[in-house]
Amino acid sequence: MERSPVNINRRSLLALPGLVATAAFLAACGDDKEPESTGPVKLRFLSLAWQKESLAANKQIVDDWNKANPDIQIEYVQGDWNSVHDQLLTSFEGGDAADIIHYESAALGEFAKQGYLADLSSLLPADFKSEISDKVWQTVTVDGKVVGVPFLLESQVVLANKKLLDAAGVTVPAANAPWTWDEFAANAKKLTKPGQYGVAWALKSPTNRVMNLALNYDGAFFYEEGGKWTVKVGDGEKAIPQRIHDMVYVDKSASPEALSFGSTDPLPGFFGGKYAMLPGSIYLRQQMIEQAPKDFEWVTLPALKGTSQNQAANPQTISISEDSKAKTQAMKFIANFLNATNMAKLAHGDWLVPTGKAAGAQLVQSTQGKQGWDVAVASADTLVQAPFQRAAGYSEWKSKIATPALQQYFANKISIDQLAKTLEDGGKQVLK
Repeated sequence: MERSPVNINRRSLLALPGLVATAAFLAACGDDKEPESTGPVKLRFLSLAWQKESLAANKQIVDDWNKANPDIQIEYVQGDWNSVHDQLLTSFEGGDAADIIHYESAALGEFAKQGYLADLSSLLPADFKSEISDKVWQTVTVDGKVVGVPFLLESQVVLANKKLLDAAGVTVPAANAPWTWDEFAANAKKLTKPGQYGVAWALKSPTNRVMNLALNYDGAFFYEEGGKWTVKVGDGEKAIPQRIHDMVYVDKSASPEALSFGSTDPLPGFFGGKYAMLPGSIYLRQQMIEQAPKDFEWVTLPALKGTSQNQAANPQTISISEDSKAKTQAMKFIANFLNATNMAKLAHGDWLVPTGKAAGAQLVQSTQGKQGWDVAVASADTLVQAPFQRAAGYSEWKSKIATPALQQYFANKISIDQLAKTLEDGGKQVLK
């Protein structure tokens, strides 16, 4: 795709001192944007698909589109989650970004505020927009502009060893009848005996997990007051870490060794019957399919309930570059790429939750709800935008303050009140 040198120069110039004079000069020159293309176009689509099934689904959808739409050709460009942020930053600054961009909602705000992403509000087909809940659209809305189309969600659920549940007389809850945290703790105790823990909490990187689950008890952690973010830790924020801590050190129904594990580290112990339940992300079901012994029976339990089942939503997204000269055509491709059938394929390929209602219904029907798809699709209703996702400075607070403090608390080296004070004081240092 050809690029406008004027656009590049304008963005670079606006970043320099002398902004007012430069802007006035550019205004005097008139609108520097090239008109939208009305003829045949070739658009680059930067995709972050990486799992085998998802990758195949992405490429097949693009191939089918190109055969049916000779005037809007899509060039598939493979990206990488580990380097995409720097890649995008460089390409935006250089005026060479892909027209269509796959990423995640939490990262869009930074690019949107710098003017790199198109406002999709007037481009979105009405029937397409109504397929996705307003709560999820909020995660891609920046300063009143819709800067991405959310399409895949991740939720926190509990995987369980069905044979161990049956042996302990623990009934598997239905997708629409979740356990409360009290019921979960009580059943974890039933499932604990010599050589077997009820739960393995893998909390090597605990902050995002705690931030997500804290919404079960309205624990926001981040509060905006007078245009400034502060960290406050009250009863709602303390609830989840304290309940996990109590399972390890009071009930002794959760394995202390698992606290230092990464998300997939407990799997050998889970398959071997050492842990009866494994809280984790919904994508862990894929590991069950790929790694579990043939005779291993597993089930997916719904997200736990406090005062609600709310969790933070950070959907994968598709955006359009502001520099693209064919935004209308790009949206036509996106609307096709994310129609119900295609979104269901993409969700199945990544073992994640589709944002679209029809796509979710198709997945449940095609899988008959097996392999936890009924629970996965139902969990979409619990996902909302969390305050920490909007707070500038969250990443720094997470790495410098929250993660080491939570690790100390879960290691039983500090009290819940010391944890709270550390998190709040750290917020004052970082959120200036």
